[in-house]
Amino acid sequence: MPHWLAHQDERLCLSINRAAAVGWLRDFFRAVSRLGDGAFWYALVAWLVAWQGSAALRPVAHMVLTGLICTALYKRLKARTSRPRPYRVNAAIRRGGQPLDEFSFPSRHTLHAVAFALVSLAYFPSLAPIVVPLTVLVALSRLVLGLHYPSDVLAGVLIGALVAGGSLPLA
Repeated sequence: MPHWLAHQDERLCLSINRAAAVGWLRDFFRAVSRLGDGAFWYALVAWLVAWQGSAALRPVAHMVLTGLICTALYKRLKARTSRPRPYRVNAAIRRGGQPLDEFSFPSRHTLHAVAFALVSLAYFPSLAPIVVPLTVLVALSRLVLGLHYPSDVLAGVLIGALVAGGSLPLA
């Protein structure tokens, strides 16, 4: 990444991370981030099966397959880039949550949220009022909590969208 772009990435990260100084906002985004760890998506899968019965098996299998592909890509990218988390690079960036691993690029939470949202919406568009806001909040939580740079989150959005978009012909 060019130096000027890395500098802008860090500045924007610091600016958004200032919200973590407000206790209730930090707590809210911690909770959202925990939902993005998988809790929301597991609950959604369980609810879909309870709501749709066997008709949910194909969408659920599609989500699981998409999640596995995203995980494989994520692990490979993390190992290759080894980008330190923002709070490790800039002491002014407050760590507002617990990271799942040492490195920052790309945002796993965002990658999976986007992929799962797109796949679930391909089958059940009526879920948009729940799934879309949560996906946006998960991505934002990673920035507010100082765990990712904006470019990490953007990469997560793009990778999640590409994997899910590439799999949508299966829907």
